[in-house]
Amino acid sequence: MILIKPRLYLKLGDTVRHLHYSIWGHGEVIEERHSTLPGGLCLVRVLFEDGTERSFLNDLNNESCCYYSGVRII
Repeated sequence: MILIKPRLYLKLGDTVRHLHYSIWGHGEVIEERHSTLPGGLCLVRVLFEDGTERSFLNDLNNESCCYYSGVRII
């Protein structure tokens, strides 16, 4: 069995913005979580200028990765 390691997009401390929700302002990655199980999820929490923390998938191999939904590194 071949295990494919996740390709991570964001890392702790990255500053980001969302292409579709500019009202959120800029955000900073404040937490990374990685599953220890094969095929598990990789998540990041981002604190945006509007004061809300939002969580995103952080695996470029997953079609639901935050990059594909509009999160970009500044």
